[in-house]
Amino acid sequence: MTQYEEGVVSAEASDDERVIESALRPRTLDELIGQNRVRDQLGLVLEAAMSRGKPPDHVLLSGPPGLGKTTLAMIIANELATPLRITSGPAIQHAGDLAAILSSLSEGEVLFLDEIHRMSRPAEEMLYMAMEDFRVDVVVGKGPGATAIPLEIPPFTLVGATTRSGLLPGPLRDRFGFTAHLDYYETSELQQIVHRSAKLLDVPVTDDGAHEIGARSRGTARIANRLLRRVRDFAQVRSDGIVREDTARAALALFEVDELGLDRLDRAVLDALCKRFGGGPVGLGTLAVAVGEERETVEEVAEPFLVRCGYLQRTPRGRMATPAAWKHLGLAVPVDAAYAPSLFDVED
Repeated sequence: MTQYEEGVVSAEASDDERVIESALRPRTLDELIGQNRVRDQLGLVLEAAMSRGKPPDHVLLSGPPGLGKTTLAMIIANELATPLRITSGPAIQHAGDLAAILSSLSEGEVLFLDEIHRMSRPAEEMLYMAMEDFRVDVVVGKGPGATAIPLEIPPFTLVGATTRSGLLPGPLRDRFGFTAHLDYYETSELQQIVHRSAKLLDVPVTDDGAHEIGARSRGTARIANRLLRRVRDFAQVRSDGIVREDTARAALALFEVDELGLDRLDRAVLDALCKRFGGGPVGLGTLAVAVGEERETVEEVAEPFLVRCGYLQRTPRGRMATPAAWKHLGLAVPVDAAYAPSLFDVED
């Protein structure tokens, strides 16, 4: 992890931050703010399963980080009143690792497998049979003398989470009975999330203060909660402890988060594109050197939000700034700044 990835508007969370987040997570579907379509669909699936007295279908949750996939897994277990077992794809490198977890599950238990797309192939193949037949074959020995011992496991519900659903093989995706994609939050929803978190943290916040934080949160609940904590610190040290609009603006200016949620790296990328390279096109490696960051940081941290805002285009010829990027920096838009893709140009 680079130093930047720990920044205030990163959608990823450190281990310490996950501990803090646990106190702010909603416990039931009724407490969940936003994601209305997913909430309604999931509520129907869970209610129907409970009425039948059987575990619900396996659930696959996809979407960018910080939108609530882990929270939904915890809500599912809470709504079903069953234990929750948490693990992740990178932690399961061998089929034996998965077999040990599955064999220790109790009936109806919810297994949350985060970053499921990063699971090893042998474990993935074992998971197919476990999800479908609630059975795994444990191989004892090697070579011609190896023996497969069938091991029955109690019915359970797998909740898989991924930020890159395209990396999941088709056979694995097909075994999930319910698939949901989490979308970015609207500013009004983030405002409600800020109000709820502020109440739990015992932080007085006004409507305009919550709106200011929500508007700069890049559509991500995790970032909204993180910005609230930073603004709370500012309000306690340099103000009267109440999070108002002017207090939020001053605090977020100190942490270099502008009115659209762009931070230092985002503005550095746009500044390099517009001022040093005339709007592009410029290669990713060259752009990363220009802003003093690793190319992976620029590509995975800065670019997704800049593309979503319409400030940057990824083209076969390189990265290019849009007219909106020039305007955001307060620069005049050159005549040839707007990139018009040709018939043969596609995004990389």
